[in-house]
Amino acid sequence: MIYCFLAQGFEEIEALAPVDMLRRAGAEVKTVGVTGKTVCGSHGIPVTADCTVDEIHLDDDLTAVILPGGMPGTLNLEKNAAVQKAVDYCAEKGRYLCAICAAPSILGHKGLLQGKEAICFPGFEKDLHGAAISEKSVVTVGNIITAKGAGVAVDFGLAIVAALMSQEKSDEIRSAIQCNG
Repeated sequence: MIYCFLAQGFEEIEALAPVDMLRRAGAEVKTVGVTGKTVCGSHGIPVTADCTVDEIHLDDDLTAVILPGGMPGTLNLEKNAAVQKAVDYCAEKGRYLCAICAAPSILGHKGLLQGKEAICFPGFEKDLHGAAISEKSVVTVGNIITAKGAGVAVDFGLAIVAALMSQEKSDEIRSAIQCNG
């Protein structure tokens, strides 16, 4: 199971593009409403989540969490105890932690990027405590995948597909959706 957390003010494309890529790949992924079942994104688009944080299970079936950016979505994610618990669980169990735009700051504040290459939306680099800031748009280092922002949301999703499934599956989807890489 992959959980993509949606908090009030999330960046819509940064959440939905990875969910779309993963579902195309056949992965089991659920959107999780942090601030309710219907969550409004930073551009006023309401999204009905598959479940709420009260319905998630942190167990052996959990393979990854996705943290979309956006403001105030990132701040709302970071202050939520259930999101923090899911991040901690994935960090402890070596499961994938995927964050885009401002959301890598959540991982940085927890010290999870120390000594690792990572990327974020420009201006949030100071929050990636101890990370080596990359020039790449999407970075995969071990079980952590970070990305720069909305413009690379499809690439971010495809990087998650590559990590969880295979590079071949990621390439197949990239070709099918006519996305130049």
